[in-house]
Amino acid sequence: MNGGKYWENRIPFLLANGIGMAALFIFLLANGNPWDVCLLIGAVWILALAGSLTAVYLFRKKRLDKLLDTGRQLEKSYLIGEVMAPPERAEEAVYYELLRLSGKSMLEEIEDIRREKEEYREYIEQWIHEVKTPITAAKLLCENQKGAPFRQTLGELEKIGRYTEQALYYAKIGCAEKDYLVREVSLSGMVHRAVAENKYLLLENQAAVETENLDILVYTDEKWIIFILNQLIANSVKYKRENLKLEFYAREEKGKVRLFIRDNGMGIPQEDLPRIFEKGFTGSNGREQQSSTGIGLYLCIRLCQKLGIEIHPEKTEEGALFSLTFYINSYNSVRTS
Repeated sequence: MNGGKYWENRIPFLLANGIGMAALFIFLLANGNPWDVCLLIGAVWILALAGSLTAVYLFRKKRLDKLLDTGRQLEKSYLIGEVMAPPERAEEAVYYELLRLSGKSMLEEIEDIRREKEEYREYIEQWIHEVKTPITAAKLLCENQKGAPFRQTLGELEKIGRYTEQALYYAKIGCAEKDYLVREVSLSGMVHRAVAENKYLLLENQAAVETENLDILVYTDEKWIIFILNQLIANSVKYKRENLKLEFYAREEKGKVRLFIRDNGMGIPQEDLPRIFEKGFTGSNGREQQSSTGIGLYLCIRLCQKLGIEIHPEKTEEGALFSLTFYINSYNSVRTS
């Protein structure tokens, strides 16, 4: 509580007391009381007034500062009306009731927004699962045909499938923990599945894929890691140069296993590195290509945070190099397959 404001608000009360004290002083003198008695009474009045106002200020400051600290410590400060004690002063009770009404209205609004968001998320998930059926059917029809146009169509269908998966994971990111399935999986198996899901895209771009030291088992969610790998593979193709080359390899380090994904493409400018995981950030390469959305890497880091693993862009002289770090503890051991 601001002390200056407190005394400023009591100016009318102090003026009223000053007028009362002056009237009393005149009355006492008019009735023949000596000056020293009048001055003594005035001094007692002033001391009593100053002491009582100071005591009230200190008491209320302590209580209000405690209330303010409580509000600052709350994760959701709009709930302060639910945790604060009812005030004893009549005028404060009005503000307390207004605060409770405001908090109740806020909670109702939040619940409405949460419900609408949940309904929209469920709709998006249902729509994506439905649209996967015609995409799969179209891929099967094209796979039974020969010729460059069908291969190109399959590559485009892979892109559509990846974008729908991206939309699905974006819709589920807020409640991703409901979709956990952490188990022992092979790095080799996940990498080969990701490559297989992008095979027509890689064939169309004549990409060479190399793997090394991937016969390692880790505990993680296979589906999520494959999604992350799909995003990194798509970025490598998007920002490729001539003769695209993709390398996947792993290293076992103290307390962790690191999976590396390297390409020989355009790379990431140094000034863009601090922001590549921001939602909507496309960077200088993305502006040149005019096909980047800035969502892929954002989803990658969000999913990695949910899984308890780390994703980092590593320094490299050519192309882009990312690492996925899987940590090991007594419940999560790593061994070769």
